[in-house]
Amino acid sequence: MAARPVYVDPEVGLPDLVKSLTDDSKRLVKDEVLLAKLEAKEAVKTAGKGALWMGVAFGVGIVMLIALTIALASGIGEIANGNMWLGALLTGAIEIGLGVWLMKRGVSAFGKPSYTLAETRAEVNETVEWVGEVRSEARATVARRNGH
Repeated sequence: MAARPVYVDPEVGLPDLVKSLTDDSKRLVKDEVLLAKLEAKEAVKTAGKGALWMGVAFGVGIVMLIALTIALASGIGEIANGNMWLGALLTGAIEIGLGVWLMKRGVSAFGKPSYTLAETRAEVNETVEWVGEVRSEARATVARRNGH
């Protein structure tokens, strides 16, 4: 966006300049709110598209896993001299074992502490302490200057 020249009339008084500044500020705030609304609407639209594609991918993955289960059960059944029930039983046992292993990994991942929130809290506390120290020093300086 190119900068536009601003013409200032030397005969304009301070009240007119304040009114102009107020009007410009109101317009700027209004434009910022409008921009935020547009950005939020775009973000929701993008998130919706992403959720749609994630849903499609999940559906395709489920179908693929079902086909893989059938193929594995059939393959094991063929190896077991046509005993398809044995193939289905072994495939089920394999999938249960895999599910238990994945559950254990998930539970252990949830059990690990999240360091980001604790670090953020520590940083906020340090900032609060620093601001308090700076504020105290500023008050002491002002008191010394005023002769108190």
